Amino acid sequence: MNNTYIDLVQQTFNFPQEGLNVKDGNLHFNGLDMKAIIAKYGTPLKLSYLPKIGMQINKAKEMFAKAYKKHKYDGEYYYCYCTKSSHFSFVVEEALEHGIHLETSYAYDIEIIKKLYEKKRITKDIFIICNGFKQKGYTRRIAQLLNTGFKNVIPILDNKEELQAYKSVKVPFKLGIRVAAEEEPSFPFYTSRLGFRAKDILEFYVDHIEGYEDKFQLKMLHIFLNKGIKDDIYYWSELNKIINLYCQLKKICPELDSLNIGGGFPIKHSLGFEYDYQFMINEIVSNIKATCKRNKVQMPNIFTEFGSYTVGESMAHIYSVIGEKVQNDRENWYMIDSSFITTLPDTWGIGEKFLMLPINKWDNEYQRVVLGGITCDSHDYYDSEEHINEVFLPKTTGEEPLYVGFFHTGAYQDQISGYGGIKHCLIPSPKHVIIEHDKNGKLIDWVYAKEQSAQSMLKILGYIK
Repeated sequence: MNNTYIDLVQQTFNFPQEGLNVKDGNLHFNGLDMKAIIAKYGTPLKLSYLPKIGMQINKAKEMFAKAYKKHKYDGEYYYCYCTKSSHFSFVVEEALEHGIHLETSYAYDIEIIKKLYEKKRITKDIFIICNGFKQKGYTRRIAQLLNTGFKNVIPILDNKEELQAYKSVKVPFKLGIRVAAEEEPSFPFYTSRLGFRAKDILEFYVDHIEGYEDKFQLKMLHIFLNKGIKDDIYYWSELNKIINLYCQLKKICPELDSLNIGGGFPIKHSLGFEYDYQFMINEIVSNIKATCKRNKVQMPNIFTEFGSYTVGESMAHIYSVIGEKVQNDRENWYMIDSSFITTLPDTWGIGEKFLMLPINKWDNEYQRVVLGGITCDSHDYYDSEEHINEVFLPKTTGEEPLYVGFFHTGAYQDQISGYGGIKHCLIPSPKHVIIEHDKNGKLIDWVYAKEQSAQSMLKILGYIK
């Protein structure tokens, strides 16, 4: 029986896979020799591979185009990127290169929109879907965009009172309404805190929107399911509720022409990941068409707001194993040169699992381990993968350290942990390296941010003036 790590992987999964293969015992990520990257930049390291963003966007667009053609769907498809997944300029600007639109969640997002316009990265024709429970600073900025000619800014009403906040808008504008989704039975609450109760929407339209078409028009219904887009009874039930509501509203609101199904496409967090994207898109398009045809109403344009799907698979976090500790007969600890709490907070906060693989030593024998961060917190560890309640890694034989990579970490981790700033136990943010195509299509790599210094933290804490 073979006991090397590569044998374990090949016997358990179909491997190599898209974007992941092994050469000479070392892992390559999207064609990048990760060992060479480590040799150049060291660890801990955050790596952003920007071409993956465009690959994901184009893949989704192509799948929707196929579904539209298959079902002879009469409507447009609009791909939006939700900025909250990763606000970095290099991410948003890369996404915009592939003909997408944007979704915002908070007032400061609007400042990003203004900067993108100043830099001529967007025009005033772009769709900007404004979600979230909005404070005055947010609604005021939305009104400013509308008054300065951004004709496709669509505030998505989260509650009945929000409409009053747009009294200062001097031009006719488009509106959306978010429908509060019913959560899964496992959730501690039954209905999402975001959006209108479905049964209140028709009455609200008649009382507050109908007859004011010279000021605003209801153009979009919006729904987002926290669990994501999955092939189960719960998802199809919620989706069909909003499709039926669209059909009811369409009969009295001819201006209504769009259905926003939010985000929720999953990404690969395990080599065992299986998800039929094309099947799900086909079924969504088919369901919308069938219900509209049955109700004899025009099919809506379909909007999506993919965040994790857009940017998640573009990033990796790389660590060195700097020590091994055998604490008892069952637990063998590999200590890394950083912290899971500070760099991958979802592993700690919600028990998220990422695609974890060694960079080197694939030809070594493997063993069961627990990965430990270097903070003094007992919760700073990683002990199971998505497909199994264990972690296996190569043995740390030889002089060369074992390097471990967590892949597809590009969504939310920096937003949740806070980029820079103060971290638990003053663990510094790792060096951040960007890999992208230059103007001639050649891959280049450069340092976006150096490893956080002690001085920068001391200044924030007030020890340095």
